[in-house]
Amino acid sequence: MNEKVRLRDARRLVVKVGSALVTNNGEGLDHAAVDGWARQIAALRRGGREIALVSSGAIAAGMRKLGWKKRPSEMHQLQAAAAVGQMDLVQAYEKIFAHHGLTTAQILLTHDDLADRQRYLNARSTLVALLELGVIPIVNEHDTVVTDEIKFGDNDTLGALVANLIEADALVILTDQQGLFTADPRRDASATLVEEGKAGDPRFEKMSGGAGTGIGKGGMLTKVLAARRAARSGAHTCIASGHEPDVLLRLVQGESVGTLLQASATPMAARKQWLADHLRVAGALVIDAGAAQALDSGKSLLPVGVIEVRGDFRRGEAVSCLTETGEEIARGLANYAAHECRRILKKPSSEIESVLGYVDSPEMIHRDNLVVRKQS
Repeated sequence: MNEKVRLRDARRLVVKVGSALVTNNGEGLDHAAVDGWARQIAALRRGGREIALVSSGAIAAGMRKLGWKKRPSEMHQLQAAAAVGQMDLVQAYEKIFAHHGLTTAQILLTHDDLADRQRYLNARSTLVALLELGVIPIVNEHDTVVTDEIKFGDNDTLGALVANLIEADALVILTDQQGLFTADPRRDASATLVEEGKAGDPRFEKMSGGAGTGIGKGGMLTKVLAARRAARSGAHTCIASGHEPDVLLRLVQGESVGTLLQASATPMAARKQWLADHLRVAGALVIDAGAAQALDSGKSLLPVGVIEVRGDFRRGEAVSCLTETGEEIARGLANYAAHECRRILKKPSSEIESVLGYVDSPEMIHRDNLVVRKQS
C-alpha cells in the first residue's frame, strides 16, 4: 500500500484560521489561541518553512467591541464592525508574534486585487518578498471597503486564492470541527471522519452541505470547495480542528490529523500546465539563439536575449517566445509591459533601471512563470 500523502515535505504553507477560533466563538479575541499558533509557526519558521496566515475575525472582534450580539445584515454596519475589529486583530497578532521573535505584516485583499493581472502580480511579489524575508503575512479580506464580498465571500476561499497566489505546497484550514465527516455528526451518530481523499471529489461536496456559525460565514462546504480551488495550483488541503494541541507541528511531522484532501499535481507542475494550456497569449517576444538555448536549459529570459517585441501586452500577461524563424518555443508571464520591453530589449539587466527609471525584475520572464514547449 502506498504511504499516505503527508505534509512533511511542504515548504510553503498557508494557514487559515476561522472567526470562531480567533474570537472564542464571539467572546472576544482569544489571545491564548493566537499565542499557540504563533509558537507553532515560529517553530515551523525555524525549520525553514514559509508561512502565510489568513485570519478571519475582524467583523467578529468588532461586534464584540461594539457590544453587538448578533451579526448585522446591513452593509454599512458590517463595514463599521470590520474597521473597528481589524485594529484589535492586527495589534494582537503583532504583539503576540513579536513575543515569539517573528515580524508580521498586514495584507488586506479584495477579489479585484486577484482578478486584475497587474494587481495580482503586485500582490504576489509583495507576499513572496515577505516570505523570503522571514516575515509572517497576516492576510484578511478588506472588509471595510468591499461590498458583495462580505455578503457572498468567505476566508476559506481567500485562503485557497492565497495558496494559488504564492504557489503554496499546502493549505491548512483550522476550524472548530475535527474535519470533514460523511454526514453532519451533530445530527447523525453514524457519521465518520473522512481522513483522506482527492480534492474535487464530488462526493465530498454532498457530504458537507450546510451553513457556518453565526459568527463566521463559512461552513464545511466552503472548505471543501476551497480545497478544490487550492488543488488547481497543486496545493494539498488539510481541514483540522484548531483546538487540537500542536496541530500544525503534528501535521508537518506526518501525523494524520483531520481531513487531508490531496492535489493531483505538484505546485510547479500545475503552474506549468496552466501556463501551457490555459492562457491566451497577448503578444510575443522574438529571441536570439543564445536566449533560446538558455530557456531550453531551464533559465529565465533576460532582456539582452530579446530582439523584437510584438503586440501590446500589459505586465503580467502571457506572451509567446519565438525564434527568429517564428517558431514558438516557450510562453510565460511578462514582467514588463510591451512598451517597456521595447525600451530594454537587447540590453543587460544592469541597465534596466537607468533606462526605465526603475526595475521590477532583472528578468523579462522569470523561469517560474515560463514553460518551454518540448520539440518533437
